[in-house]
Amino acid sequence: MSSTLEPQGVKTVATCPLSIEINGHPRQLEVYPWTTLLDLLREQLHLTGTKKGCDHGQCGACTVLLNGKRINSCLTLAVMHDGASLTTVEGLAKDDELHPMQAAFVKHDAFQCGYCTPGQLCSAVGMTAEGRANTPDELREQMSGNLCRCGAYPNIVAAIEEAMPATREQLARNSKGEGQ
Repeated sequence: MSSTLEPQGVKTVATCPLSIEINGHPRQLEVYPWTTLLDLLREQLHLTGTKKGCDHGQCGACTVLLNGKRINSCLTLAVMHDGASLTTVEGLAKDDELHPMQAAFVKHDAFQCGYCTPGQLCSAVGMTAEGRANTPDELREQMSGNLCRCGAYPNIVAAIEEAMPATREQLARNSKGEGQ
């Protein structure tokens, strides 16, 4: 347990057991009750793809998929998700094959500095699973919680549009237990 996560002046604090699947791998962890999911990923598990942007749920840099649904990991406590399945940007690709959304982001140059890209990717995969966005305007609306300070929005929308059919196919295969 990293002492950097324990507040100053606290001598002994009980940790909480946490059983969670992260990127397809079951994990048994001990976490402090105040540890956010974001801090667990970055500080304890060293999965640094998920970024800490605003730390207030306003930028989307920390977006991950919890049980297939996109959430801001900075706004939720890790202990609330015992038994859950979590996918970070590190878990999107399978073996040496990029996820269709990742491949489309590369093809369309849908990133510049890359800081927002992990959250954009997880959000785009989650949004595709939700099935509520089909037009460019709907995509922009549904992705509005993910900020890109470089302004790569047209490329991001183009990448998502291209990757949605393949992403939906992959989601359908995974829900049937195929191709996992």
